[in-house]
Amino acid sequence: MPNERLRGAIAAANLTNHGLADKLHVSVKTVERWITQNRCPHPPTRLKVAGILEQDETYLWPELLADSRTSNASRSELVQLWPTRPEVPHEVWRSLMRQATSHVEILVYAGGFLVESLDFVNVVRAKAEAGAEIRILLGDHKSEAVRQRAREEGLPSLPQRCLSTLEYLWETAELPGVAIRTHSTPLYNSIYRFDNSMLVNTHSYGAYAAKSPVHHLQRVPGGHLFGYYLESFDAVWSIARPAVL
Repeated sequence: MPNERLRGAIAAANLTNHGLADKLHVSVKTVERWITQNRCPHPPTRLKVAGILEQDETYLWPELLADSRTSNASRSELVQLWPTRPEVPHEVWRSLMRQATSHVEILVYAGGFLVESLDFVNVVRAKAEAGAEIRILLGDHKSEAVRQRAREEGLPSLPQRCLSTLEYLWETAELPGVAIRTHSTPLYNSIYRFDNSMLVNTHSYGAYAAKSPVHHLQRVPGGHLFGYYLESFDAVWSIARPAVL
């Protein structure tokens, strides 16, 4: 249900969605999602919104009163944890890809293992033909963010690997429902979303993504984690650029 309390509070403050977005330094689409999809901002942003609109957080988002239920639901979202990415069985990746019918969303720098080991190009082609929406975010191989990560990890080939993955996927770029963008943001987590399932590969300074933990999340009503990472994906998507070769 839309958040009519938030919509009304914005109007009562003589603001528009654009005006509130400007004050918060977020995109207007983010504000619109808070209203139309009743998404709850992160705690620091909620506090700023409440201050600007001169309302209590719990008035604008009454679900905050059910924090204990949210906490329990969020724990239920965690299906599995693997200490490193190679320990995620290939069959888990393939199963999640097979089951996805509406959304496949990927946020990585290179993600070369997808195209090299998991036949991801053909997965994208098949899902696009079946009508799924596919959004892929790859690291801009020319960006300072990617070069910095390459230095931190001691992996000088990272920029070239970003470009190589884009070259692999380029044949799918014009398929209906497929959108590929490149980003130059710091990569805090690699995100792999398949409908209501998500694999989140965390990152630590100086460590390869392959040597870092992977969380398997499943969307659960009232949970927080799945939406938290999806909002992060959307934030990167909003500032990324259409990919070019």
